[in-house]
Amino acid sequence: MTLEIIDHAQLAMPRGEEDKARPFYRDLLGLPEQPKPPELAKRGGCWFESDKVKVHLGVEDPFRPAKKAHIAFRVTDVQGLAARARAAGYEVVDDELLEGFDRIYIYDPFGNRLEFLRPINPTLLPLREKEGPASRSEVGR
Repeated sequence: MTLEIIDHAQLAMPRGEEDKARPFYRDLLGLPEQPKPPELAKRGGCWFESDKVKVHLGVEDPFRPAKKAHIAFRVTDVQGLAARARAAGYEVVDDELLEGFDRIYIYDPFGNRLEFLRPINPTLLPLREKEGPASRSEVGR
């Protein structure tokens, strides 16, 4: 057995609040909403998917946002995204603690923490990816 790729990431959301998810995931992040299969749609939640990124929001009762655990997205314009998120009223936290990367955290409408980052010097990227997360000093942060 070999792991091939991450198919999707799932985050929790409160029951019945799909309309709060759409302005964030669809409009701010640009992920088109996809219909859930009928049997899964009965559970609530919503799916947002592009060709490369799939984020599924599932109902969790009782709901607790992910304040530490998070998804990290590579983006082309960290500061532009931060400005748009702030203008839309979302909480944005600047973080410069990962050398070689411009990065921020944005909290979705439910309080889930999401990381957005861009390599400042793309020539360093292959080395970092080759080393993998276990060799980074950021593990467990």
